[in-house]
Parts: sequence; C-alpha cells; structure tokens
Amino acid sequence: MAKKKTEKPKDNRNTELFEALALIEKERGIPVDFMLSQIQKAIITACKSTYGGNEDVMIKMEPDTGIFEVYLNKEVVEEVFDHNREIQLDDARKISPAARLEDKVGVKLDPKDFGRIAVQTARNIIRQGIRDGEKGQALAEYQSKLKEIVTATVEQVDSKSGNATLRLGKSIAILPKNEQINGEEFTEGQQIKVYIVDIKTGGKEPRAIISRTHPDFVKRLFEAEVPEIFDGTVEIKSISREAGSRTKIAVFSRDENVDAVGACIGPRGQRVGTIVEVLGGEKIDIVEYDEDPVKFITAALSPAEVVKVDIAPDAERVCKATVPDSQLSLAIGNKGQNVRLAAKLTGWKIDIRPESGFFGEEEEEKEKTEAEDEAEEAVTDEAVEETVEETVEEPAEETAEETADESSEAE
Repeated sequence: MAKKKTEKPKDNRNTELFEALALIEKERGIPVDFMLSQIQKAIITACKSTYGGNEDVMIKMEPDTGIFEVYLNKEVVEEVFDHNREIQLDDARKISPAARLEDKVGVKLDPKDFGRIAVQTARNIIRQGIRDGEKGQALAEYQSKLKEIVTATVEQVDSKSGNATLRLGKSIAILPKNEQINGEEFTEGQQIKVYIVDIKTGGKEPRAIISRTHPDFVKRLFEAEVPEIFDGTVEIKSISREAGSRTKIAVFSRDENVDAVGACIGPRGQRVGTIVEVLGGEKIDIVEYDEDPVKFITAALSPAEVVKVDIAPDAERVCKATVPDSQLSLAIGNKGQNVRLAAKLTGWKIDIRPESGFFGEEEEEKEKTEAEDEAEEAVTDEAVEETVEETVEEPAEETAEETADESSEAE
C-alpha cells in the first residue's frame, strides 16, 4: 500500500518569519509584539511609497497560526481614475460578492510587488526598530536595578587604562579603574559584584554608571547579608569609606532587644566576614549610632579609646577628643585616616589631643589666659578713669559759676 505523501505548505515564509522573531526575542530580549509593530509600520510606509501615497492598509499577523497577510483598501467605483485608491465594481465583487459602490474592499498584496526603494525603507525601519528595542530593553534592565548591586561577568580588561568591560545581563558596562578597589585584579570570565550608581541616556544607548568604591556598595552588601537590616529592625545611619582600606558604618537598633552591632557582625563574625571577603579584605568598623554627639563621636573613633569629648561652645559642629597618650596614633590613624573617617561618619570636625596635652600647650593656655586677664583689667581701668574724669569735671564747673556770682555781688 502506497504511503500518502504529506503535503508541504505552499509557502512557509510566514512560519519562518515568526520563528525568526521568536529567536530575536530569545537572544536579544526584544518582545515579538514590539517587532510586529515595527514590521507593520514598515509595511505601511512601503505601501505609501509604492501605491501613490495610499496608506489605508489592513495587516493580519497571527504568530500562532502563521498568518501574515497585507490588504490595500480601495474604494468601489463605477469608473476607475486612480488604480492605487479605487477598484471597479465588478472586480470588487470578485473579492467580496456583497460589495457595493462607495464601499471599501481590501485587495491582497504580495510584498514582492513593493518597489526597491520601498523595500529598502522598510528594512531600515525594521533595523531601527531592533535598535530601539535593544535600547529599551537595556534601559528597562538598568532602571530595575538602579541603586542596587548586580553580578556582572568580566569580558575584557584594558591593559593600559585598567578599565574593565563587564556584561550585565544582555548589556555591556564599563567599570573605570578609579571605581575599582585598590589592588584588585580581574580576569576574563570572572564574576564580580558592582553597584549601579546612575544611568545616562544621552547617547545612542543607555549607559550604566557602575562602581565598587561607592559607600552605598557596602550598604547594599550589609542589607543583603543582615536580615535585621533588610526587615528594618536595624538601620544604617551613615557610612564613610576609603575603598580598599577601611570603612566605618554607624548602625542603630529600633528594637531595644536587638544589638545592632552584634547583628551586623553575626555569629562568629560570619556576616561581616562575608562582606570583607567581597571587598577584598577591606577593614570594617561597625559602631553604634547615638543622638548624643559625645557618645557617637566616642564610638566613631574606635578602635581607639576616648577619655572625653569637649564640644566647642561657639563653633558649629566642632569638638576636641582627648585620648590616652598611648592611643594617640591609633586615634589619628595612618595618615589621619581614622579621625578623617570618623569625622565623615559623624559630620563633626574632630581635633585629637593626648591626655597629657601637647608640648607647650599649657604655657600657651597660660599665656592666653593672662592676655585675656590683662585685656579685661585694661578695659576695667579705662572705665574707672572715665568715671574719675567725669567726677572731677563737674565740681570745676560749679566753682566757676560760684566765682561769677560772687563778682556780680561785689559790683
């Protein structure tokens, strides 16, 4: 018994079109619906160019069934003067038996009939649509991750500038050398975490501004690693950072039963240890925030001990922190780093002094006090002299008057 041959579709181009669109969606992330709208736009433009400006077009596109048909609508008339816009009644009834004068009938078109210029225009529109789709996808992807940490893959490292080219999902971003942690080196294919600081949309395509040195990079790492921060029990009040070297972070607990610092450190230091590993060994000081500036500044200067903090009465947010002589270098830090980070963390200008005082400081204070006393005495003496002069002048005036009266009486 002879096998029946399966009839192949006469034209499978429609199926291939939708398969190609599905592939574009998979590889580039551009939705099929978006591409169909661009194709429709291209077809209308091609019809307008080919058929004397007639853009009254009906397009049927059904990805599920593979239907892709284009119809140019023409008006039914008795006598045709414009073949691009009109159709004779008898010809119209071959398409639609119920057609009547002044009706519109859709004449099926074959895209092959479009002129060369029209086809080229349509191709350009579709290509531009693909570019716009990719741009829109990149922008949407960036916007969904703005101010967040993402995992990126290193694709290339420029040996001269040190800039790293990273792949973020389906997009490309550049991590400049000055936004990398000091001393770290990347290899192609390596996965690293970066923080999306901002998005620039002025160029041909959106550009993500990424960083590993931004203070909020550390903040987001703590939010991801510490459940108490994520659920709002513990709040990060401020962060100061010198990437690759040291970070200070001030935390506050909204629940008196929860230790903010302990929650960030984690059991056996596991939580903060994980973050330090991501940062390549960067030191992290976790301190407790306090509304009292004295307590906050004292904590911010850790690991150094602080004897006392004197707030300057006249200056704005200026203080003097006294530390044991043995803790002076620790309080100041290498090249002033510890006190500098503490100042950024608290928002106060901090002057560090040893408990025994600086050499010659007592003499300076004594001289300053003596100068102030002398100035005060000088002011007092001047006031006394003015009072005495006023007192002496008054009787003199009275004596002159009396003498005048006596002379008058003698006469």
